Order: sequence, then C-alpha cells, then structure tokens
Amino acid sequence: MTEGREIRSYDYVNHPYSRVREVLIADPASVFREATRGAASRAESVAAQLRVNLGGLEVGADIALDVGSPEDEGAGGDAQRITRIPVAWKAAQRPRLFPLMSAVLSIYPLTATETQLDFLGRYQPPLGMVGGALDAVAGHRIAEATVHRLVSDVARYLRTHIA
Repeated sequence: MTEGREIRSYDYVNHPYSRVREVLIADPASVFREATRGAASRAESVAAQLRVNLGGLEVGADIALDVGSPEDEGAGGDAQRITRIPVAWKAAQRPRLFPLMSAVLSIYPLTATETQLDFLGRYQPPLGMVGGALDAVAGHRIAEATVHRLVSDVARYLRTHIA
C-alpha cells in the first residue's frame, strides 16, 4: 500500500473479539459477500457489491474481491491481540473505469464484549490524469462513502450473525 490515496474507516461489533475473529477467519470472503449482498438485497448475486447513495441516486458496482490470509499479532490474552486481513478489489465489469483498492481490515478488542473493525486502504483512481482530476473534485468523497458503507455492512452482518 505505497501508492494511491488513503482511506480509513472503522466500526465496532458488540461481541467478544474471539467470536468475531472466529467468524471472520473461517471464511472472510463469504462474510464480505454476504454483508454487502444482504445490505443490497441481492441474494441472487454471487459477487460482492459496493454502493453509495449520491443525492438520492444509488450507484454501485459488482466487485471481484480478493481476501488474503489473516495474520495474528500479539501474545497473551485477547486484550493484546490484533488480527489483520488483507483485502483487495476491482470492479468485476470494466475494471479500468473504477478505482482499484488494496487494504487491511484489522480487528481487535475494545472491551471484553466489543470488537473494533478498522479498515485502512489505498486506492488508485481510474483513467490516469483525468481520473486523478475527477478524484480531486468528487471521487475521493465517493470512495470514502463507499468504504464507510462497506465497513458498516460488515459490522452489521457480524452483529446479527454471531450467536
């Protein structure tokens, strides 16, 4: 994550770190797909979807999601632990027209019963210099809103699907 524009978003899940970690590392790609698909009410889709509301107009794109292997840091009890999950995506259709994202979703305990989801990523605007200009005007705000919605969708999914 050395190039591009940085985006950070976070949310929390009202479940212990160990349970959130267990669900996420079992199949992180499925959690992302189910969270975004459920939020979009698109149960027939096999792709994850990113979307954002722009002045009453819903804009979205199916994405090709690549989730890397989770890595744990810290020793001892849950209080010092952190799990990092590499995530990258591009648009499933016409990827050169949409930003490319490379990120890490970190999870760590806030309290004994709450877990933080912390997304830190960098994206490459599409279309070279033209895309850079569009990104400076409005694209960055759209990317931030989209990432925030994604993290919120994942947190909501985890809140409702962890027993």
